[in-house]
Amino acid sequence: MTFLISYWGERIGQKIHKITDCFHCHVFPFVEQEEGRLTTLQQLRQQSQELQEVLGETERFLTQVLGRVQRLLPPWQVQIRKMKAVYLALNQCSVSATHKCLIAEGWCATRDLPTLQQVLQDSSSEAGVSAVVHRIPCRDMPPTLIRTNRFTASFQGIVDAYGVGRYQEVNPAPYTIITFPFLFAVMFGDVGHGLLMFLFALAMVLAENQPAVKTAQNEIWQTFFSGRYLLLLMGLFSIYTGFIYNECFSRATTIFSSGWSVAAMATQSDWSDTFLAEHPLLTLDPNVTGVFLGPYPFGIDPVWSLAVNHLSFLNSFKMKMSVILGVTHMTFGVVLGVFNHIHFGQWHRLLLETLPELVFLLGLFGYLVFLVIYKWLCISAASAASAPSILIHFINMFLFSRSPTNRLLFPGQELVQSVLVVLALAMVPVLLLGTPLFLHWQHRRRSRRPTGRQPDEDKSRILDSSDTSVAGWGSDEEKAGCPGNSEEAEFVLSEVLMHQAIHTIEFCLGCISNTASYLRLWALSLAHAQLSEVLWAMVMRGGLRMGREWGVAPVVLVPVFAAFAVLTVAILLVMEGLSAFLHALRLHWVEFQNKFYSGSGYKLSPFTFTAEE
Repeated sequence: MTFLISYWGERIGQKIHKITDCFHCHVFPFVEQEEGRLTTLQQLRQQSQELQEVLGETERFLTQVLGRVQRLLPPWQVQIRKMKAVYLALNQCSVSATHKCLIAEGWCATRDLPTLQQVLQDSSSEAGVSAVVHRIPCRDMPPTLIRTNRFTASFQGIVDAYGVGRYQEVNPAPYTIITFPFLFAVMFGDVGHGLLMFLFALAMVLAENQPAVKTAQNEIWQTFFSGRYLLLLMGLFSIYTGFIYNECFSRATTIFSSGWSVAAMATQSDWSDTFLAEHPLLTLDPNVTGVFLGPYPFGIDPVWSLAVNHLSFLNSFKMKMSVILGVTHMTFGVVLGVFNHIHFGQWHRLLLETLPELVFLLGLFGYLVFLVIYKWLCISAASAASAPSILIHFINMFLFSRSPTNRLLFPGQELVQSVLVVLALAMVPVLLLGTPLFLHWQHRRRSRRPTGRQPDEDKSRILDSSDTSVAGWGSDEEKAGCPGNSEEAEFVLSEVLMHQAIHTIEFCLGCISNTASYLRLWALSLAHAQLSEVLWAMVMRGGLRMGREWGVAPVVLVPVFAAFAVLTVAILLVMEGLSAFLHALRLHWVEFQNKFYSGSGYKLSPFTFTAEE
């Protein structure tokens, strides 16, 4: 801004000059001649123009510098983070004042040892400093390293969420790849819903290499994307079970010819018009010749979707199916524990734990599965009305009694049931006292044995073995940290008895509660089917009826189908899918993995720049 100031007197002029000096103002004397004033103005304009040019050049230079810094900043940040990680790792090393070197102790996978040795040799030759790797004997339990890929990572994450397995413990993840989607599909069985889930997961799998998909910051999207292969198998298995249930958006499909013939029933029963008018519900009797032609080739016959006892039939079928799947799943878990006992050298547990557990589980609930399958195979339609009740037989089995109105399934059934109950109960004290008494006897025998090696010999042996190079690694170090290596630990019989009592109570009561827990397969499967039926009846069926009555079907069906699609995705896919996922997760964690998997280990955390990049 420009101010023109006129004043009179020396003192006022001095004050004005002081004020202008305080504000760093440029003061120019007023020239009376106009030419002088124009010359001064021209000089000021020239100075202003030069300043503008200088400022413009400075701004352009700073813009170029900042643009270059912007391009170089991400690599600089990565380099700084790498340097920080390297120095953090070096700070964890111990300094040897005698040898003037750094000593680091850590775990390394056996298959990566040659690579580690080669990298150290290459870096030593470049830096002129030698780096040597030695094996150090250690009794600590090694960390667990399970190598995964894109497909197996999500399934391994499910197992690790329960707990990281001990070193060389049986890993449930390979079996979870099949059992988890299958149990989910049992509760979510529908061809249409499974197809939508499969297509959604397939789209994520096909687009997994696109940068925009991989770098999306939405947390919900990242959750779905990380489990895309899990969703893919869940959708595929749901399509399979949907064909078994013969349900596609709650509607039955006729892929093959039905095994029931209404024409044969009408012909042999002489159904007249009067009879049909008086009886809105008709019964198909499979005992009538030609009515039942044989079982449906795959899944449930579509004629059941028209029957009023459709729900009762599915109720019985899915309940028995859940018990069979549950007992099979738990038995498989107990069998997997055999490999743990063999690998860790705990042979006594095979006879004192695994065998009693199998006898207890299969003697009671395996027998229940046998009764279900036997009744399916041996009871025909002609004798279905007088078929015995499996539930009453199973209750009488524990009461050692018999119901006069409930006939036996096979001769000698009462004797077999009594023997199985007595045998199962006899396994409880074996399971409770067998392992503690054996360990106590083993500890007393070991304590009486004289030690044949002196401490000096132990020390020299360790020192000699510590000089062994990486090339000398064998299979002995693979068993480091196993339970058999804790011989020096103090043995307390009371603690072992308490631990074994907890295990026995948990297993025996768990066999009952876990078998009942698998009935959630039956409950959620029926709930999913009924929700699909209600949604179809309340939305689509009403829209089709309105369109037919009003004669404007296309106009009515557009909003009706939109509402049906939104509700299907929101309720049946998202809510029901999440519910079935959580229940399948519970069945694997509690009912399956606790039979053989301790999950008391810790992960190997190797030095890597992957997370930093």
